[in-house]
Amino acid sequence: MAEHHRDDRQHPVSDAQVPASPGRRAFMAFAGASAGATLIGALPGCGGGSDTTTTATTPAVSVDPIWGSTGEATAIINKLSTITTAMFPGVDFQVTSYGAQALPASKVIDLNTTAWPGGVIPWVSATQNAGNATQVAASPQSPGSTLMVPYDVTDTIYDSCQAFNAAIRAANQAGGGRVVVPAGNWYCGGPIVLLSNVNFHLTSGCTIYFSPNPADYAKNGPYATASNGNLYWTRWQANDCLNFGSPIYAYQQTNIAVTADDNTCVLNGQAMTPMQLSTKTPTSCWWTFKGSKNEYGYTAPASGAAAVSQADPNNVAITNYINEGLSYPANTALTSLSSDLITNPQANVQFTTQTGTTTSLLALLDAGTSWAQDQNYLPALSELGVPVVDRIFGMGHYLRPCMIEFIGCTNVLLQNYHTQNTPFWQHHPVDCVNVVIKGVFADSIGPNNDGFDPDACNYVLVDTVQFNTGDDCIAMKSGKCLDTEYGPLQNVVVQNCTMQSGHGGLTIGSEMSAGVENVYARNLTMENENWASNPLNIALRFKTNMNRGGFINNVWINGVTLANGVNLAGKYGGGALSGSPISGSGTTGLAPNPSTGQGGLITFDCDYSPSGDAVRWNPATINNVNITNVNATNVSGSVSYSMPTGFSAGSNSCFQAIVAQGPEVYDYNGPLPVPTIQPITGVTISNSNLGTPVCVGAVPTTPSTAASAAPGPIFVSNVSGITLSDVVIAGTTYNTTLSAAAT
Repeated sequence: MAEHHRDDRQHPVSDAQVPASPGRRAFMAFAGASAGATLIGALPGCGGGSDTTTTATTPAVSVDPIWGSTGEATAIINKLSTITTAMFPGVDFQVTSYGAQALPASKVIDLNTTAWPGGVIPWVSATQNAGNATQVAASPQSPGSTLMVPYDVTDTIYDSCQAFNAAIRAANQAGGGRVVVPAGNWYCGGPIVLLSNVNFHLTSGCTIYFSPNPADYAKNGPYATASNGNLYWTRWQANDCLNFGSPIYAYQQTNIAVTADDNTCVLNGQAMTPMQLSTKTPTSCWWTFKGSKNEYGYTAPASGAAAVSQADPNNVAITNYINEGLSYPANTALTSLSSDLITNPQANVQFTTQTGTTTSLLALLDAGTSWAQDQNYLPALSELGVPVVDRIFGMGHYLRPCMIEFIGCTNVLLQNYHTQNTPFWQHHPVDCVNVVIKGVFADSIGPNNDGFDPDACNYVLVDTVQFNTGDDCIAMKSGKCLDTEYGPLQNVVVQNCTMQSGHGGLTIGSEMSAGVENVYARNLTMENENWASNPLNIALRFKTNMNRGGFINNVWINGVTLANGVNLAGKYGGGALSGSPISGSGTTGLAPNPSTGQGGLITFDCDYSPSGDAVRWNPATINNVNITNVNATNVSGSVSYSMPTGFSAGSNSCFQAIVAQGPEVYDYNGPLPVPTIQPITGVTISNSNLGTPVCVGAVPTTPSTAASAAPGPIFVSNVSGITLSDVVIAGTTYNTTLSAAAT
């Protein structure tokens, strides 16, 4: 069986398997585009040429260097062809033999017909609260959220957590096999921990309801802490820490799988189910921890009061966490951390910034009180080099676990099941080698409910997966801050997938400090069937900033169909820095307020939420990105979401067709000299029809054009050479090169 070698991560595949990356000329030949084709329309001031007609030549390339029989993507697919259920011995271990008991119907509360015993759930709509007509929920209602099993069931005879794990241990000790969960409803009061050579399999018609109580994910982990529970080694938003275990978890195992007969098999994370006992007043759920205004029960605490979400300062001891009356310590001030915990030698080194300010790494992190928010405290600990075992979260904190998280595993198969109501990201393999996810339905629209987030993995195949998400459908990661020990994410193939709602259909970033390379995608159907109410925001999304840094290199995307376009409302991504030329205000789609957050059909954003990161020392680079055969259809009709001021939805496919915001030198706050800030370069878009954007005004000659100018279908800033070849936008075909200075 394959071993997990670090040096194996340095090369895509052997030279004998894969040829050198083809040049863009070969790619364009295969795309059916010709750089010398007639220039029907040029973009003023963006490198457009004359209207001289030249004769296209016959492509000389005879073998597709990407998808052909010896192509780069094909080599990855072939390498992963053995990651199937055939990896496991043909022995079944029935969970009922280890004490698992299916839930009786009385334990599953159907909110359409039965009221929650403790009272109305504030974040559930009236029609899903036993018809309570007084209830109005501002929160999006996620599929499967009307069926709830309260955590009262934990540690009762119907809690199958111990039985599931006992069956897994037995299979592992016997040399491997398939652990089988029969049809029916089941409850699991804590993490299912996979071990080597075990396939955890769901029978058709099986649903597992996981406990909604965070305490159940801090009971049995291998890392005992003084106050925060027994925790697990995890990675939260690409930073390593000790935290709640995921509902399905594995650490450094080989040959593991979660499989199902079909998509009637559901893993329900119950993230909308109250954390409180059913007899108590419901006040919070997993998604309350996000801190989204007026959603999922969140109300901002009073100034100086205890935190109730990841976005609240957690610097006051908590004495009433989840109505349990227990006490948990506050986050220790960064300046009060023991000196032996801070291992980064740069922590206290004074330096002068480009604005003339004298500061240090620790001073940047300690500015204000935002460090006390859990979502900022963990990255700060990473920046300071605090050992992972001393980055303690779990109970008393608000970092939600991923639904499925595997760390340091080899030969991973995820197949045919259906995820719903997940606390955080739906799938998060970290530092894994040989990962296949196939036939899965990632179907959860809560906050940060990304569908699939491979993080610093090597050899990944995403095939025939359906996505309906509350964030990016697929988001490729490789660590954040100094947590880059696992290296880049590399050698990824995505094919035959379907996307509905989400922030980005296919996304690289934003946490990609170790880089992302060798990504191949084809035959993606972004149906966006909820276009009028909960649309897909962006089709192809590349995002990072000067903290997350990293690189994107060698990306090949061929065949993206958008039957209903993307979000028609342009919106800035947020997090503007005070004094930056990007202010997030003014006319949407122009230099001070670029539509990087949504509405751009193809979006490059190297200035993603810069104010969210206190340390910005690592400018990103983007090179050799090749996109072809993207075809978007306009939608016509009213939309239920708001359009930006001055714009209305008509027959359109997007707000702007291409948004390319390169890195901003203003963002850099590290030591002098300021490093070279590279523009976005080496991007080719060909043989595509991007439909009709809402913005059809004149394209400015530079992004700094006065705000009174009308936004055009393309926005570029700090870009050098984005080549358009046979790209149709609003009926005009473009064969040109886009370049622009920074804002």
